[in-house]
Amino acid sequence: MDEIEYALMDKADGTMWWYRCLQELVILSLNRHLTTTAPVILDAGCGTGGMMVRLRQAWPQATLHGIDLSRTACLRTRAKTGGAVAVASVDRLPFPDASMDIVISTDVLTLAGVDEVRAVMDARRCLKPGGLYLVNHPAYAWLMADHDRHVANARRTTAGALRGQLRAAGLKPLFVTYWNTVLFPLMVARRKLWPNGSETSDVGRFSGSLNQVLNGLCGLERVALRRGVALPFGGSVLAVATRA
Repeated sequence: MDEIEYALMDKADGTMWWYRCLQELVILSLNRHLTTTAPVILDAGCGTGGMMVRLRQAWPQATLHGIDLSRTACLRTRAKTGGAVAVASVDRLPFPDASMDIVISTDVLTLAGVDEVRAVMDARRCLKPGGLYLVNHPAYAWLMADHDRHVANARRTTAGALRGQLRAAGLKPLFVTYWNTVLFPLMVARRKLWPNGSETSDVGRFSGSLNQVLNGLCGLERVALRRGVALPFGGSVLAVATRA
């Protein structure tokens, strides 16, 4: 990902509707299974730090770690959070075995150059027994578009494939769901029927009022997800698994 995209991400990861919806879904999903108020959490592929800020708000007593392959991203995250952030790859985590209560990776494992299978196995290695692993991926290979190219995303997946990958790594899936379901038809139209050929991604391209509307619509999905109802399709797929 280039410097322009990191700058866009840095401005948007605390305000743009998509980031806010993802962050709230991560907190909701972890809260359904977490048994401690002071977890040790690794954000593997922390980007510019928006997720780590939200994790700190949710669990003030947590011990937070972040890694990213980009030095630029790590510097931006460290400036936002003051947390322990290191330059490292998600498929070569620099942490001891069984050292984390939670490992999360959101829209990272499908990036170009990442060994996805090794990344999941290494996350399992770092988890304590009973620890939680949360991943979020872009959904559906047929939905690949210019946005994916701009953010260096090389793959999109399905709920079934993600569930199988977690099991193959020795993890037990607890909940797997699509999300960004309400807006999915608009997403398909925007990316496949009327692409605009922009030189940058979709990050940050929303006015204040539109951003609020989209955030509200996405928030409707959390009513079902809070009750443990998995959504049948959507632009992204999220899973929570545990190390038995």
